[in-house]
Amino acid sequence: SSSNPPASVHNGFWFFKIAAVVAIMVGAFYIPEGPFTRAWFGIGTSGAFCFILIQLVLLVDFAHSWNESWVDRMEEGNSKCWYAALLSCTCLFYALSLLFIVLFYVFYTKPDDCTENKFFISINMFLCIAVSIVSVLPKVQEHQPRSGLLQSSAITLYTMYLTWSAMSNEPERNCNPSLLNLITQIAAPTVVPANTTVVPATPAPPKSLQWWDAQSVVGLVIFVLCLLYSSIRSSSNSQVNKLTLSGSDSAILEETVGTGSGAAEDEVRRVRDNEKDGVQYSYAFFLFMLCLASLYIMMTLTNWYSPDADFKTMTSKWPAVWVKITSSWVCLLLYLWTLVAPLVLTNRDFS
Repeated sequence: SSSNPPASVHNGFWFFKIAAVVAIMVGAFYIPEGPFTRAWFGIGTSGAFCFILIQLVLLVDFAHSWNESWVDRMEEGNSKCWYAALLSCTCLFYALSLLFIVLFYVFYTKPDDCTENKFFISINMFLCIAVSIVSVLPKVQEHQPRSGLLQSSAITLYTMYLTWSAMSNEPERNCNPSLLNLITQIAAPTVVPANTTVVPATPAPPKSLQWWDAQSVVGLVIFVLCLLYSSIRSSSNSQVNKLTLSGSDSAILEETVGTGSGAAEDEVRRVRDNEKDGVQYSYAFFLFMLCLASLYIMMTLTNWYSPDADFKTMTSKWPAVWVKITSSWVCLLLYLWTLVAPLVLTNRDFS
């Protein structure tokens, strides 16, 4: 409740907390390079990976909730309209995913190079096809009638985004073209005549330090938009229960109206929750989410920079690639488990 000491610290002492944040920011500039940098890189990578996993849990839950909501409305009335909406969204997501796969093969692979990218694209494509087929199997539909292709299409589209995000962190520029170059090639492709001799261009002089690229900007924009919505929503008690499998319900505020004069009873009473009986969200989980989100945005702003990388180019290394591609596999595995869990754990209620 708000009367406990942790709540007082959480809701007050802003002068000391702001002063501590400023002191930490200033002190960070005086930390010498060495073991601390490598250790902090490991902490940042682990925290960013955990933040991605938590968002994946909420994404799978959102996909199921979205499908259940539209199916309920379709069964209540005006079924043709909601069926058309379901079909349109499903087809749109699969069409975008297919378009991304084609673009990945065209721009992120070479005939005799980029073996890792070929593996990433191919394995994720086959895994997405597999989970889509599993979602409509008769046995799965029997135990979970609300499972369908809408959830699978949303998970597939997000998996393609994670695949692109992983490939965009590869240190080899031959297999990782800039997004601006891709847009230029698509909008105005350069056609070279067959009888023209191509003369290699003179290497351009090295540019100054560039710690960001178009992929980082896109990832940062998506992160900020998701953070505004998910960091607060993720800390609510209902979402904590979904992550921790807790069965406790959130506190319910009961409004009690005392007796009084007729004029007083007719007045519009406004109830202000002072959280004396119970807080509306988990302070600990809220701070934990912000901590993980801070580590994720730290890795995004530094382009997943590794201490052993070249500081002049500020390029990321392979650990960042594997963190993101692993998160895509975990996303598909988690969604697959939500489909087959009712078949395996028959004594539990998954409704």
